[in-house]
Amino acid sequence: MDTLPPLRLIPLLEQFDFARTRLADRMAGPVMDSGNGTDVDVVPMTDEEHLWEPVAGCWSVRRRTDGPGPGATLLTGAGDWGRDAAPAPHPSPPPFTTIAWRLSHLSELLALRADHTTGSHSLTRDDYQVSADAAGAMAAFDAGATAWRETLLATDETALDTVGRSMYPYGSDPENPFVDIVWWVNQELLHHGAEIALIRDLYRHRAAHSGGVGY
Repeated sequence: MDTLPPLRLIPLLEQFDFARTRLADRMAGPVMDSGNGTDVDVVPMTDEEHLWEPVAGCWSVRRRTDGPGPGATLLTGAGDWGRDAAPAPHPSPPPFTTIAWRLSHLSELLALRADHTTGSHSLTRDDYQVSADAAGAMAAFDAGATAWRETLLATDETALDTVGRSMYPYGSDPENPFVDIVWWVNQELLHHGAEIALIRDLYRHRAAHSGGVGY
């Protein structure tokens, strides 16, 4: 018989599942819930859209041989592609980032937090494989979200209150109780998911006005 999650975790888990499904459907289709139970047709995200730079000076993911983009000083991640980055202090105001940048950041965050909670406690941003194509990026998001959800299901009441249960090295995880980290990850998923959805809307209108196909 499966053990039920702690009562305090259930609403956070439900919120995570809702936000994850909403974002995945918003990117891949073929339909998504409009928010009131009505299905809306969605065209799957293309590679061009994934890398689309709406304004000058965007941060994105780039071929390592091309080097970092404007204002960035390095490309994080493993493989032939990396994500624009710079050591602190970061540029101010922060650069506008593409869907590819936001999705890679979110997927990495999920995968690494899972690893530093119930995994090897060893992965770094330099180990994370950055995907340049839309299908690969969506698959990486699904893998990261699945790993994080498995971590949540392995959490009991004591673990929720444990300071430093997650030792994710790029946040305040070592200083905070795990329940605060769970809440924060949900906020990351919600706000980056909304940003990605908005960029999809902008891309669709751009395509429609230029004679392309919208959804």
